[in-house]
Amino acid sequence: MGLVKTLENIWKIEDLRKRLLTTFFFVVIYRFGVHIILPGVDPVQLDALHQKTAGGLLGILDMFSGGAFSNASIFALGIMPYISASIVIQLLGIAVPYFQKLQREGESGRTKLNQYTRYLTVAILLVQGPAYLVGALGPAAPSGWEFLLPSAIILAGGSMFVLWLGERITDKGIGNGVSFIILVGIIARLPHALIGEFTSRLSSQAGGLVMFLAEIVFLLLVICGAIMLVQGTRRIPVQYAKRVVGNKQYGGARQYIPLKVNAANVMPIIFAQAIMMVPVMLAGFSTDKTGFLGSFTDHTSVTYNVVLAVLIIAFTWFYTAVTINPVQMADELKRNNGFIPGIKPGKKTADYIDSIMSHITLPGSLFLALVAIMPAFASYFGISREFSQFFGGTSLLILVGVVLDTLQQIESHLLMRHYDGLLKSGRIKGRSGSIAAY
Repeated sequence: MGLVKTLENIWKIEDLRKRLLTTFFFVVIYRFGVHIILPGVDPVQLDALHQKTAGGLLGILDMFSGGAFSNASIFALGIMPYISASIVIQLLGIAVPYFQKLQREGESGRTKLNQYTRYLTVAILLVQGPAYLVGALGPAAPSGWEFLLPSAIILAGGSMFVLWLGERITDKGIGNGVSFIILVGIIARLPHALIGEFTSRLSSQAGGLVMFLAEIVFLLLVICGAIMLVQGTRRIPVQYAKRVVGNKQYGGARQYIPLKVNAANVMPIIFAQAIMMVPVMLAGFSTDKTGFLGSFTDHTSVTYNVVLAVLIIAFTWFYTAVTINPVQMADELKRNNGFIPGIKPGKKTADYIDSIMSHITLPGSLFLALVAIMPAFASYFGISREFSQFFGGTSLLILVGVVLDTLQQIESHLLMRHYDGLLKSGRIKGRSGSIAAY
Protein backbone atom coordinates (compact mmCIF):
# COMPACT_ATOMS: atom_id res chain seq x y z
CA MET A 1 0.00 0.00 0.00
CA GLY A 2 2.90 2.36 0.71
CA LEU A 3 4.18 2.06 -2.86
CA VAL A 4 0.71 2.63 -4.32
CA LYS A 5 0.23 5.71 -2.11
CA THR A 6 3.60 7.10 -3.20
CA LEU A 7 2.74 6.61 -6.88
CA GLU A 8 -0.59 8.35 -6.32
CA ASN A 9 1.18 11.29 -4.69
CA ILE A 10 3.61 11.50 -7.61
CA TRP A 11 0.71 11.52 -10.11
CA LYS A 12 -1.12 14.24 -8.17
CA ILE A 13 1.74 16.72 -8.58
CA GLU A 14 1.10 18.25 -12.01
CA ASP A 15 4.63 19.54 -12.59
CA LEU A 16 6.23 16.23 -11.59
CA ARG A 17 3.72 14.27 -13.71
CA LYS A 18 4.52 16.39 -16.78
CA ARG A 19 8.26 15.99 -16.22
CA LEU A 20 8.00 12.21 -15.91
CA LEU A 21 5.83 11.92 -19.05
CA THR A 22 8.20 14.22 -20.96
CA THR A 23 11.19 12.12 -19.89
CA PHE A 24 9.39 8.95 -20.99
CA PHE A 25 8.55 10.53 -24.37
CA PHE A 26 12.17 11.52 -25.06
CA VAL A 27 13.43 8.09 -23.95
CA VAL A 28 11.03 6.43 -26.42
CA ILE A 29 12.41 8.63 -29.21
CA TYR A 30 15.97 7.67 -28.24
CA ARG A 31 15.20 3.95 -28.13
CA PHE A 32 13.43 4.16 -31.49
CA GLY A 33 16.51 5.75 -33.08
CA VAL A 34 18.77 3.02 -31.65
CA HIS A 35 17.13 0.50 -34.01
CA ILE A 36 17.47 2.61 -37.19
CA ILE A 37 20.42 1.13 -39.11
CA LEU A 38 22.70 3.28 -41.26
CA PRO A 39 21.74 3.22 -44.97
CA GLY A 40 23.85 0.76 -46.94
CA VAL A 41 24.89 -1.48 -44.02
CA ASP A 42 24.31 -5.19 -44.54
CA PRO A 43 22.20 -6.46 -41.59
CA VAL A 44 23.39 -10.04 -42.16
CA GLN A 45 27.02 -9.02 -41.65
CA LEU A 46 26.25 -7.28 -38.34
CA ASP A 47 26.70 -10.58 -36.48
CA ALA A 48 30.46 -10.12 -36.83
CA LEU A 49 30.17 -6.72 -35.15
CA HIS A 50 28.13 -8.24 -32.33
CA GLN A 51 30.92 -10.75 -31.75
CA LYS A 52 33.56 -8.02 -31.83
CA THR A 53 31.75 -5.97 -29.16
CA ALA A 54 31.24 -8.91 -26.82
CA GLY A 55 33.81 -7.57 -24.35
CA GLY A 56 36.46 -4.98 -23.64
CA LEU A 57 36.19 -1.30 -24.44
CA LEU A 58 33.92 -1.90 -27.44
CA GLY A 59 31.55 -3.82 -25.18
CA ILE A 60 31.46 -0.87 -22.77
CA LEU A 61 30.70 1.54 -25.61
CA ASP A 62 27.94 -0.77 -26.83
CA MET A 63 26.45 -0.93 -23.34
CA PHE A 64 26.49 2.86 -22.92
CA SER A 65 24.76 3.27 -26.30
CA GLY A 66 22.09 0.71 -25.46
CA GLY A 67 23.13 -1.61 -28.31
CA ALA A 68 23.27 1.15 -30.94
CA PHE A 69 27.02 0.60 -31.43
CA SER A 70 26.67 -3.05 -32.44
CA ASN A 71 23.48 -2.35 -34.41
CA ALA A 72 25.26 0.15 -36.68
CA SER A 73 22.54 2.60 -35.71
CA ILE A 74 22.37 6.30 -36.54
CA PHE A 75 22.95 6.74 -32.77
CA ALA A 76 25.94 4.36 -32.77
CA LEU A 77 28.40 6.88 -31.28
CA GLY A 78 25.84 7.88 -28.65
CA ILE A 79 26.66 10.40 -25.96
CA MET A 80 30.24 9.22 -25.31
CA PRO A 81 31.95 11.81 -27.60
CA TYR A 82 30.32 14.55 -25.51
CA ILE A 83 31.48 12.82 -22.31
CA SER A 84 35.03 12.65 -23.69
CA ALA A 85 34.92 16.35 -24.61
CA SER A 86 33.60 17.23 -21.15
CA ILE A 87 36.46 15.32 -19.51
CA VAL A 88 39.04 17.12 -21.67
CA ILE A 89 37.54 20.55 -20.86
CA GLN A 90 37.49 19.65 -17.17
CA LEU A 91 41.17 18.68 -17.26
CA LEU A 92 41.97 21.92 -19.08
CA GLY A 93 40.22 23.73 -16.23
CA ILE A 94 42.79 22.22 -13.90
CA ALA A 95 45.90 22.90 -16.00
CA VAL A 96 45.18 25.97 -18.19
CA PRO A 97 44.74 29.40 -16.51
CA TYR A 98 42.25 30.63 -19.15
CA PHE A 99 39.86 27.77 -18.43
CA GLN A 100 40.39 28.21 -14.69
CA LYS A 101 39.27 31.81 -15.11
CA LEU A 102 36.14 30.71 -16.99
CA GLN A 103 35.26 28.30 -14.19
CA ARG A 104 35.30 31.18 -11.70
CA GLU A 105 33.17 33.52 -13.82
CA GLY A 106 29.86 31.93 -12.87
CA GLU A 107 27.07 31.52 -15.42
CA SER A 108 28.84 33.37 -18.26
CA GLY A 109 31.92 31.21 -17.80
CA ARG A 110 29.87 28.01 -17.80
CA THR A 111 28.16 29.12 -21.00
CA LYS A 112 31.50 29.55 -22.74
CA LEU A 113 32.77 26.22 -21.40
CA ASN A 114 29.63 24.47 -22.68
CA GLN A 115 30.19 26.10 -26.07
CA TYR A 116 33.81 24.89 -26.19
CA THR A 117 32.63 21.42 -25.12
CA ARG A 118 30.23 21.26 -28.07
CA TYR A 119 32.92 22.40 -30.53
CA LEU A 120 35.26 19.72 -29.19
CA THR A 121 32.45 17.14 -29.40
CA VAL A 122 31.99 17.88 -33.10
CA ALA A 123 35.76 17.57 -33.64
CA ILE A 124 35.80 14.19 -31.86
CA LEU A 125 32.82 13.03 -33.92
CA LEU A 126 34.61 13.89 -37.16
CA VAL A 127 37.39 11.52 -36.09
CA GLN A 128 35.35 8.78 -34.42
CA GLY A 129 32.73 8.58 -37.18
CA PRO A 130 35.05 7.48 -40.02
CA ALA A 131 37.05 5.32 -37.56
CA TYR A 132 33.85 3.50 -36.58
CA LEU A 133 32.76 3.03 -40.19
CA VAL A 134 36.13 1.68 -41.34
CA GLY A 135 37.36 -0.14 -38.24
CA ALA A 136 34.28 -1.42 -36.44
CA LEU A 137 31.80 -2.16 -39.23
CA GLY A 138 34.34 -3.83 -41.49
CA PRO A 139 32.69 -6.08 -44.11
CA ALA A 140 29.20 -5.01 -43.01
CA ALA A 141 29.68 -1.58 -44.60
CA PRO A 142 30.36 -0.65 -48.25
CA SER A 143 33.68 0.93 -49.14
CA GLY A 144 34.16 4.27 -50.86
CA TRP A 145 33.53 7.92 -50.08
CA GLU A 146 29.96 7.76 -51.36
CA PHE A 147 29.18 5.73 -48.21
CA LEU A 148 31.75 7.07 -45.73
CA LEU A 149 31.03 10.78 -46.09
CA PRO A 150 27.21 10.77 -45.73
CA SER A 151 27.36 8.07 -43.04
CA ALA A 152 29.92 10.06 -41.01
CA ILE A 153 27.63 13.10 -41.23
CA ILE A 154 24.64 10.99 -40.15
CA LEU A 155 26.59 9.61 -37.18
CA ALA A 156 27.69 13.09 -36.11
CA GLY A 157 24.14 14.42 -36.48
CA GLY A 158 22.74 11.45 -34.57
CA SER A 159 25.15 11.94 -31.69
CA MET A 160 24.35 15.68 -31.48
CA PHE A 161 20.63 14.84 -31.58
CA VAL A 162 21.13 12.48 -28.62
CA LEU A 163 22.88 15.34 -26.81
CA TRP A 164 19.90 17.59 -27.62
CA LEU A 165 17.53 14.96 -26.21
CA GLY A 166 19.61 14.86 -23.03
CA GLU A 167 19.44 18.64 -22.65
CA ARG A 168 15.67 18.59 -23.16
CA ILE A 169 15.35 15.95 -20.44
CA THR A 170 17.36 18.19 -18.11
CA ASP A 171 15.17 21.23 -18.88
CA LYS A 172 11.72 19.65 -19.24
CA GLY A 173 12.08 16.22 -17.65
CA ILE A 174 13.49 14.71 -14.47
CA GLY A 175 17.14 14.16 -13.62
CA ASN A 176 20.28 15.04 -15.54
CA GLY A 177 19.53 14.31 -19.20
CA VAL A 178 23.01 13.23 -20.32
CA SER A 179 23.34 10.88 -17.36
CA PHE A 180 19.81 9.59 -17.93
CA ILE A 181 20.58 8.75 -21.59
CA ILE A 182 23.53 6.63 -20.44
CA LEU A 183 21.35 5.02 -17.77
CA VAL A 184 18.73 4.07 -20.37
CA GLY A 185 21.42 2.53 -22.57
CA ILE A 186 22.75 0.42 -19.69
CA ILE A 187 19.33 -0.73 -18.48
CA ALA A 188 18.26 -1.59 -22.06
CA ARG A 189 20.87 -4.35 -22.14
CA LEU A 190 19.89 -5.83 -18.76
CA PRO A 191 16.77 -7.85 -19.80
CA HIS A 192 18.60 -9.50 -22.72
CA ALA A 193 21.60 -10.34 -20.53
CA LEU A 194 19.38 -11.60 -17.70
CA ILE A 195 17.29 -13.83 -19.99
CA GLY A 196 20.44 -15.15 -21.68
CA GLU A 197 22.03 -16.05 -18.34
CA PHE A 198 18.82 -17.68 -17.11
CA THR A 199 18.50 -19.75 -20.29
CA SER A 200 22.13 -20.83 -20.22
CA ARG A 201 21.91 -21.93 -16.58
CA LEU A 202 18.78 -23.99 -17.16
CA SER A 203 20.11 -25.59 -20.34
CA SER A 204 23.43 -26.62 -18.76
CA GLN A 205 24.43 -28.68 -15.75
CA ALA A 206 26.34 -25.77 -14.15
CA GLY A 207 24.13 -25.30 -11.10
CA GLY A 208 20.81 -24.69 -12.84
CA LEU A 209 18.22 -22.49 -11.16
CA VAL A 210 20.00 -22.54 -7.78
CA MET A 211 23.15 -21.07 -9.30
CA PHE A 212 21.13 -18.42 -11.13
CA LEU A 213 19.42 -17.35 -7.89
CA ALA A 214 22.82 -17.23 -6.18
CA GLU A 215 24.05 -14.91 -8.96
CA ILE A 216 21.06 -12.58 -8.41
CA VAL A 217 21.74 -12.45 -4.66
CA PHE A 218 25.42 -11.72 -5.29
CA LEU A 219 24.46 -8.99 -7.79
CA LEU A 220 22.24 -7.35 -5.16
CA LEU A 221 25.11 -7.44 -2.67
CA VAL A 222 27.45 -5.82 -5.19
CA ILE A 223 24.84 -3.10 -5.86
CA CYS A 224 24.61 -2.44 -2.11
CA GLY A 225 28.39 -2.12 -1.97
CA ALA A 226 28.35 0.30 -4.92
CA ILE A 227 25.70 2.41 -3.15
CA MET A 228 27.92 2.57 -0.07
CA LEU A 229 30.85 3.64 -2.24
CA VAL A 230 28.84 6.36 -4.01
CA GLN A 231 27.19 7.65 -0.81
CA GLY A 232 30.10 7.29 1.59
CA THR A 233 31.23 10.59 3.15
CA ARG A 234 33.33 11.77 6.07
CA ARG A 235 31.70 14.78 7.69
CA ILE A 236 34.04 17.36 9.25
CA PRO A 237 32.26 19.64 11.77
CA VAL A 238 32.59 23.38 11.11
CA GLN A 239 31.68 26.14 13.55
CA TYR A 240 30.93 29.68 12.37
CA ALA A 241 31.72 32.61 14.65
CA LYS A 242 28.83 34.78 15.81
CA ARG A 243 28.61 38.32 14.50
CA VAL A 244 26.06 41.04 15.12
CA VAL A 245 24.84 43.27 12.26
CA GLY A 246 22.38 45.89 13.50
CA ASN A 247 19.81 44.11 15.64
CA LYS A 248 20.38 40.71 14.06
CA GLN A 249 22.86 38.00 14.98
CA TYR A 250 24.49 35.88 12.28
CA GLY A 251 26.60 32.75 12.48
CA GLY A 252 27.04 30.53 15.50
CA ALA A 253 25.58 27.47 13.73
CA ARG A 254 27.46 24.20 13.36
CA GLN A 255 27.64 22.74 9.88
CA TYR A 256 29.65 20.01 8.17
CA ILE A 257 32.04 19.65 5.26
CA PRO A 258 31.13 16.37 3.51
CA LEU A 259 34.29 14.77 2.12
CA LYS A 260 33.42 11.89 -0.21
CA VAL A 261 35.18 8.58 0.17
CA ASN A 262 35.16 8.29 -3.63
CA ALA A 263 35.60 11.92 -4.68
CA ALA A 264 36.87 10.88 -8.12
CA ASN A 265 33.66 8.94 -8.99
CA VAL A 266 34.12 6.88 -12.21
CA MET A 267 36.93 9.00 -13.66
CA PRO A 268 39.79 6.68 -12.52
CA ILE A 269 38.10 3.69 -14.21
CA ILE A 270 37.64 5.65 -17.45
CA PHE A 271 41.27 6.84 -17.43
CA ALA A 272 42.60 3.37 -16.56
CA GLN A 273 40.59 1.66 -19.31
CA ALA A 274 41.84 4.23 -21.82
CA ILE A 275 45.44 3.50 -20.82
CA MET A 276 44.82 -0.25 -21.01
CA MET A 277 43.92 0.12 -24.68
CA VAL A 278 47.62 0.79 -25.42
CA PRO A 279 48.92 -2.73 -24.56
CA VAL A 280 45.80 -4.21 -26.20
CA MET A 281 46.65 -2.44 -29.48
CA LEU A 282 50.33 -3.42 -29.17
CA ALA A 283 49.26 -7.03 -28.64
CA GLY A 284 47.33 -6.83 -31.89
CA PHE A 285 50.57 -6.08 -33.77
CA SER A 286 52.58 -8.69 -31.86
CA THR A 287 53.16 -12.16 -33.29
CA ASP A 288 53.34 -13.71 -29.81
CA LYS A 289 49.70 -14.00 -28.72
CA THR A 290 50.52 -16.04 -25.59
CA GLY A 291 53.17 -13.78 -24.05
CA PHE A 292 52.90 -10.84 -21.66
CA LEU A 293 51.21 -8.53 -24.19
CA GLY A 294 48.90 -11.30 -25.28
CA SER A 295 47.49 -11.56 -21.74
CA PHE A 296 46.07 -8.05 -22.12
CA THR A 297 43.70 -9.22 -24.85
CA ASP A 298 41.92 -11.41 -22.27
CA HIS A 299 39.97 -9.08 -19.97
CA THR A 300 39.55 -11.85 -17.41
CA SER A 301 43.29 -12.59 -17.09
CA VAL A 302 45.16 -11.96 -13.85
CA THR A 303 47.70 -9.69 -15.55
CA TYR A 304 45.07 -7.45 -17.12
CA ASN A 305 43.06 -7.02 -13.91
CA VAL A 306 46.06 -6.49 -11.63
CA VAL A 307 47.43 -3.74 -13.89
CA LEU A 308 43.92 -2.25 -14.21
CA ALA A 309 43.48 -2.21 -10.42
CA VAL A 310 46.87 -0.55 -9.86
CA LEU A 311 46.10 2.12 -12.46
CA ILE A 312 42.69 2.81 -10.88
CA ILE A 313 44.24 3.24 -7.43
CA ALA A 314 46.90 5.59 -8.84
CA PHE A 315 44.40 7.64 -10.86
CA THR A 316 42.08 7.88 -7.84
CA TRP A 317 44.86 9.52 -5.80
CA PHE A 318 45.86 11.76 -8.69
CA TYR A 319 42.35 12.92 -9.59
CA THR A 320 41.40 13.50 -5.96
CA ALA A 321 44.59 15.53 -5.42
CA VAL A 322 43.92 17.84 -8.40
CA THR A 323 40.20 18.32 -7.76
CA ILE A 324 40.13 18.64 -3.95
CA ASN A 325 42.12 21.69 -2.84
CA PRO A 326 42.49 21.76 1.00
CA VAL A 327 44.22 25.18 0.91
CA GLN A 328 41.31 26.75 -0.98
CA MET A 329 38.80 25.11 1.38
CA ALA A 330 40.69 26.45 4.40
CA ASP A 331 40.85 29.96 2.89
CA GLU A 332 37.08 29.95 2.21
CA LEU A 333 36.37 28.85 5.77
CA LYS A 334 38.57 31.63 7.15
CA ARG A 335 36.95 34.19 4.84
CA ASN A 336 33.48 33.20 6.10
CA ASN A 337 34.53 33.22 9.78
CA GLY A 338 34.34 29.45 9.95
CA PHE A 339 36.71 27.09 11.72
CA ILE A 340 37.08 23.42 12.59
CA PRO A 341 36.81 22.96 16.38
CA GLY A 342 40.24 22.33 17.87
CA ILE A 343 42.10 23.25 14.66
CA LYS A 344 43.71 26.62 14.02
CA PRO A 345 42.53 28.45 10.87
CA GLY A 346 44.82 28.68 7.85
CA LYS A 347 47.61 26.17 7.24
CA LYS A 348 46.65 23.92 10.17
CA THR A 349 43.12 23.59 8.77
CA ALA A 350 44.45 22.83 5.27
CA ASP A 351 46.78 20.16 6.67
CA TYR A 352 43.95 18.64 8.70
CA ILE A 353 41.63 18.42 5.66
CA ASP A 354 44.47 16.98 3.56
CA SER A 355 45.15 14.36 6.24
CA ILE A 356 41.47 13.35 6.36
CA MET A 357 41.34 13.09 2.55
CA SER A 358 44.44 10.88 2.53
CA HIS A 359 42.90 8.53 5.11
CA ILE A 360 39.58 8.11 3.28
CA THR A 361 41.01 8.04 -0.26
CA LEU A 362 43.00 4.85 0.39
CA PRO A 363 40.02 2.60 1.23
CA GLY A 364 37.96 4.41 -1.39
CA SER A 365 40.52 3.67 -4.13
CA LEU A 366 40.83 0.02 -3.07
CA PHE A 367 37.06 -0.42 -3.09
CA LEU A 368 36.79 1.32 -6.46
CA ALA A 369 39.44 -0.99 -7.92
CA LEU A 370 37.57 -4.00 -6.52
CA VAL A 371 34.31 -2.83 -8.12
CA ALA A 372 36.11 -2.29 -11.44
CA ILE A 373 37.53 -5.83 -11.63
CA MET A 374 34.37 -7.50 -10.27
CA PRO A 375 33.17 -8.47 -13.81
CA ALA A 376 36.34 -10.55 -14.18
CA PHE A 377 35.50 -12.47 -10.99
CA ALA A 378 31.96 -12.97 -12.27
CA SER A 379 33.28 -14.37 -15.56
CA TYR A 380 35.65 -16.66 -13.64
CA PHE A 381 32.64 -18.29 -11.93
CA GLY A 382 30.96 -19.04 -15.24
CA ILE A 383 28.72 -15.99 -15.60
CA SER A 384 28.28 -14.93 -19.22
CA ARG A 385 30.38 -11.97 -20.36
CA GLU A 386 27.35 -9.83 -21.17
CA PHE A 387 25.69 -10.37 -17.78
CA SER A 388 28.98 -10.04 -15.87
CA GLN A 389 29.26 -6.39 -17.01
CA PHE A 390 26.49 -5.53 -14.52
CA PHE A 391 28.51 -6.85 -11.58
CA GLY A 392 30.85 -3.89 -11.48
CA GLY A 393 32.86 -1.38 -13.45
CA THR A 394 31.76 1.96 -14.86
CA SER A 395 28.29 0.76 -15.80
CA LEU A 396 27.33 -0.23 -12.24
CA LEU A 397 28.62 3.00 -10.67
CA ILE A 398 26.85 5.13 -13.28
CA LEU A 399 23.63 3.15 -12.86
CA VAL A 400 23.66 3.51 -9.07
CA GLY A 401 24.61 7.20 -9.12
CA VAL A 402 22.04 8.26 -11.71
CA VAL A 403 19.21 6.28 -10.09
CA LEU A 404 19.97 7.89 -6.72
CA ASP A 405 20.04 11.37 -8.30
CA THR A 406 16.73 10.82 -10.08
CA LEU A 407 15.02 9.44 -6.98
CA GLN A 408 16.35 12.36 -4.96
CA GLN A 409 14.77 14.85 -7.39
CA ILE A 410 11.43 13.00 -7.27
CA GLU A 411 11.57 13.01 -3.47
CA SER A 412 12.33 16.74 -3.45
CA HIS A 413 9.14 17.38 -5.45
CA LEU A 414 7.16 15.26 -2.98
CA LEU A 415 8.54 16.96 0.11
CA MET A 416 8.07 20.40 -1.42
CA ARG A 417 4.33 19.69 -1.68
CA HIS A 418 4.25 18.32 1.90
CA TYR A 419 3.95 14.68 0.85
CA ASP A 420 5.90 11.83 2.42
CA GLY A 421 9.22 10.98 0.83
CA LEU A 422 10.12 7.75 -0.95
CA LEU A 423 11.51 6.20 2.23
CA LYS A 424 9.79 5.72 5.57
CA SER A 425 12.88 6.88 7.45
CA GLY A 426 15.55 9.25 6.25
CA ARG A 427 15.99 10.84 2.86
CA ILE A 428 17.62 9.71 -0.35
CA LYS A 429 21.01 11.30 -0.88
CA GLY A 430 21.99 11.75 -4.50
CA ARG A 431 25.43 11.96 -5.99
CA SER A 432 24.93 15.70 -6.67
CA GLY A 433 26.60 15.53 -10.05
CA SER A 434 26.23 14.30 -13.57
CA ILE A 435 28.30 12.07 -15.71
CA ALA A 436 29.32 15.01 -17.80
CA ALA A 437 30.56 16.77 -14.70
CA TYR A 438 32.93 13.95 -13.79
